This record gives sequence, C-alpha cells and structure tokens, in this order.
Amino acid sequence: MMQALYSRSAESVIVHAEKVKQSGSGKFMEKFYVGYGHASIADCGSTTIFIEGVSMLVAKAVQDWPLYSGQETSSRYIDMSKQEIVDPVGTSRSRVVLDKWMEFYTNNQTGVAEHLRQKYKKRIAEDENIYERAIKARTFDILRGFLPAGVTTQLSWHTNLRQAHDKLSLLNYWPLPEVRAVADSIYNRLRGRYGHSFSHKRDEDQEKYRELSVGEHTYFLEKKYPGDFRAVTNIRSNDLSKYYELLVKRPPRTNLPHFLSEYGLCTFEFLLDFGSFRDIHRHRNGVCRMPLLTTRFGFNSWYLEQLPESSVRQARTLIREQKTAIAELKTTPQFAQYYIAMGFNVSCRVSYGLPASVYVTELRSGKMVHPTLRRVAYQMDKFLRRKFPLLKLHSDLDPDDWDVRRGQQDIEEKK
Repeated sequence: MMQALYSRSAESVIVHAEKVKQSGSGKFMEKFYVGYGHASIADCGSTTIFIEGVSMLVAKAVQDWPLYSGQETSSRYIDMSKQEIVDPVGTSRSRVVLDKWMEFYTNNQTGVAEHLRQKYKKRIAEDENIYERAIKARTFDILRGFLPAGVTTQLSWHTNLRQAHDKLSLLNYWPLPEVRAVADSIYNRLRGRYGHSFSHKRDEDQEKYRELSVGEHTYFLEKKYPGDFRAVTNIRSNDLSKYYELLVKRPPRTNLPHFLSEYGLCTFEFLLDFGSFRDIHRHRNGVCRMPLLTTRFGFNSWYLEQLPESSVRQARTLIREQKTAIAELKTTPQFAQYYIAMGFNVSCRVSYGLPASVYVTELRSGKMVHPTLRRVAYQMDKFLRRKFPLLKLHSDLDPDDWDVRRGQQDIEEKK
C-alpha cells in the first residue's frame, strides 16, 4: 500500500506509513484497488499457496501461467507408491487400470535398481551413500513412466494478488472438475484472507469469453509433421549480424540480451513423454501449449530400453492391455488422462525468442536432465546451429547420461 502511494505523492514512505495506519488496510484497498482501475497495486502484495493431494493434471493446470513461481513434488526423487490416486470414473474397471500401473511401478523398483548397479558400477572414489541415492533417483527416472497422471502430488504457488485473481478466473473454466474445485477452494481462502483484493464484480461478457477460451481451447493435440521433431523460425540470420560480438563472445551460463527477442520466434514441435513435458513446461518465457495426454503417440521407447530384460516383456504386455482397458472405460478424452501413464508421448509445441531458445536448449542438455528431454534439447541445439552459424552454444552434447552427482541433489538436515 505504501508502494502504491508513491504513484500519487512525492512524499517520503515515512509519511505514507502514517496514511496507511489512519485509513486501515481494508479501506485503503477498497478505495484505491478494487473497482478503481488500480490493479497494479495488487502486484505489490504477494502470497504463497500450498496445494496438496491433487493429481498431476491439476498441478499442470496451476503451473500453466507465464508468471507462475513455485515448486512441486519431484517424481524423479520421491517414491510415489504410497500416493493416493484420483479416480474420476470411479468404477471397478477404472480402479483396476490404476492399480495395474502402480503394481508395476512398485514391484519393479528392486529389480531396476539392481540392474542399474550392474550397468553403472560404483567406482572406488565414489561415496557409497551418494552412489546409492543416484541409483535410487535413476530408478525413479525409469519407473515414473509407468505412473498414471492421476497420481497425487503437492505443489506451492507464490504469486502476487493480481496474478492470483487473473489465473483463478481462468481455472474456473478448466475442462477438469478437479481443477475447477481446487480453483474455487483457493479463491475462497484468498477472499477470506484478502477480502478487499478479491471482491471484484463479475462481468458477464468477460466470463463468457473466459469460458470459450479455456473451456474449448485448453488442450493441444496437433501433429502435422513426419517423425518426432520439427522446428521453424522467422528470425533472419542477417538481422543478427550486427550483434556479432554478443553472439560469439557469450560465456557459459550467461543469457543473451533480452532485446534480441524482438527479432522473432523459434517454434519447436516434438513428441515427448508427459513426464518430461512437465519439465520443459517450467520454462515460461514463451508459449508452451498444454498437450492432451492420450495413447495416440505411443509409449516413449526410452523407458523400455532401461528396464532389465526380465521386465521388458511384462512392460510391453502391460502397456498393450492398459491401452485397451482405458479405451473401454467409455469416458471423455479429458477424463481418460487420469488413467494414462506418464511415459506416453504427447504432442508438444513451444515458441521462444532467441534468448529463451538458447537458454532452454543449453539448460535441458545437461546430464542432470531426464534423458528423454535431453534428446529433444539435442535436436533443438542442432537446429539453432544450422540456422544461426554465428551463435555460440554451450550445450552438453556428451552422450553419456549417467552422473553419480544426481545423488548429491538432495535436501538434508545438517548434523
């Protein structure tokens, strides 16, 4: 509130503080924010929301926002076998589908871990605890492909009050009832805590438009290209020639200047398993369409390639039978997502300016990144090098994707 007073007064913040004390927070916000066209005031107030026991699909819905900030439970580090699962169809058949995925996920942890110990032998210099944590993390990397999207997770959302209102206004019309229920619950909590910032009157025309845009155009399900990757750009290489030094002298872990985004976009289309889509979806300096999770584009082969030989046939049979069982549930494509494992590929489309394209490519090429997403980053790198030969890239192109340092990526209590 004291920040807001700067816009209409050159007095010191010490003077402003007295004005706030005299008016009270509620009356101040009622007078200067709600209904008076001063929405930017709500940018100066922030809150943190903790959302627990919701499906992966709800987490993606909340995070589908350019200004989202927060964290989520990582299926690459945490055993998800004890998590509840959302079952919107609620029949014995739908429950069997979920149980079969979870049985494979749980029963194969020991076998996969032992297979990895044989494949990636511990070196003498490596710490035993770190090595075992790395093995455990890699085990989850592999088996998370068999987790259904209905498995529950938890996430945080740190946001300013204006963004909270704007995002929740859209989630009210998300195609999944679970998302709408969570949005309604969050809105009521925020209204109870910050009443004067959440007392907007609803405009009927705005609500109809939101219902149209979100209710009918949320999910992306296009693939108009052969193979598993396509990239195009409207950035002309000649336009970048005057920035020669910026392109060739950029050191590692340093971003290109943001103003280079004005020269156009790079659009990347690719198939990627839903589990790894959740990682690239975290990059919000651009547009990342929300894919509809289906079985149409097959199960990502990487997950099968990593299993011990004794488990591969079982996995293939499971995937084939589960596809049939899901199709027989006779539910909508939106509800069917809850029963589809995250190893199934989805059709992805992302568009970034050049600085963001370079950032995503380099970051997601690293050894700590899930290998299925790393493969996509390699293709992005190849495209950028071909289109912009002056551009210096610092991608990690080492094909070896095992790194025991995964075992150091943890949060521990200091002894």
